[in-house]
Amino acid sequence: MDFELPGQSDERRLSVRKWLAEHPNPSADDLADAGFVAPHWPAPWGLDADAIFQIIIDEELRAAKVIRPNNPIGIGWAGPTILAAGSEEQKSRYLGPILSGQEVWCQLFSEPEAGSDLASLSTRGTLDGDTYVISGQKIWTTFGHQASFGILIARTDFNSDKQHGITYFICPMDSPGITITPIVDMTGQHAFNQVFFDDVRIPAENVVGEVNHGWSLAKVTLANERVSLSSGGAVWGAGPTVYDLINLVRSSGGIADPVMRQRIAAIYTEAEILKLIRYRTITASIRGIAPGPETSVRKLMSDEHGKSLLNLGKDLALAGGMVAGSAPLETDGLPSDGISGFSWGYAYLFSPALTIGGGTAEVQRNIIAERVLGLPRDY
Repeated sequence: MDFELPGQSDERRLSVRKWLAEHPNPSADDLADAGFVAPHWPAPWGLDADAIFQIIIDEELRAAKVIRPNNPIGIGWAGPTILAAGSEEQKSRYLGPILSGQEVWCQLFSEPEAGSDLASLSTRGTLDGDTYVISGQKIWTTFGHQASFGILIARTDFNSDKQHGITYFICPMDSPGITITPIVDMTGQHAFNQVFFDDVRIPAENVVGEVNHGWSLAKVTLANERVSLSSGGAVWGAGPTVYDLINLVRSSGGIADPVMRQRIAAIYTEAEILKLIRYRTITASIRGIAPGPETSVRKLMSDEHGKSLLNLGKDLALAGGMVAGSAPLETDGLPSDGISGFSWGYAYLFSPALTIGGGTAEVQRNIIAERVLGLPRDY
């Protein structure tokens, strides 16, 4: 396993710094055109960057306080699947606006009776001429009320077993027959939705990959989802990292309470372990080894780490940490330091979702048990 990243004089690092000096306030289009939004994607959308170069770009953008476009489902899940199996027309039409954040995407996978056992989905797609007529219901659709498009899986062969006969679609979210209703969580905010399909017509040209072979693509999406959700900030890639929190503690004068100091040390240790696991994944990628069950290990550990981090931040924020909707990450005890978009109270209340979304902690433990430890399958 390789632990060391290239130093400050590395040519790739210097090239990113040069670009940032020439674009001190880059727009979303600037970042997309430069290939910095998804640098591992192939040209012309990315830089064909290996894993080390990706980390260099991440570090340099973060140091320059440059924020990539906020389109997590499009960039992290839909885009890679379209790259893997989409037609050239689909790539040309959708990938550019995904990278720039011009068109937000959502995921239309989970159903009321098909969450952890996703292959049991019942949403139907029936071919009628050159369109598919979609009927059914999806749930827990993040950003569904804001999205221009969704990645949708529906059953199109009703006589095969449950993991076959599923087709993967690009769904325009303004299609007639789509009804979106909000799910307000205990934070009082609205990010999740139910989506109802009443004879929604989707052109056959919006099928990604082969008809009836969408389950393999759904697994590609889920693998990317688990990697995306287990990286970056504590709230599924957004919000603070443990290093941000420690910087806030330092800037506020430190902590004298020995118990609280021990909690900070423990959460820092978790973060370092997760970083080393990430490096192991990177090393495997460089050697041409495809991601495997380690994505479940990373997601399981990252989600529980995120919950612990947000609980710690809430406690460090003292009284302000108990107030949902308080000033973004600035409270009685901790100044903001430029980390915006979340309050500690909000993030703490949201944190139970971390071990549910993208495959529950229980599902990840089953995958690890079966594929890593070799234990019998859980039926």
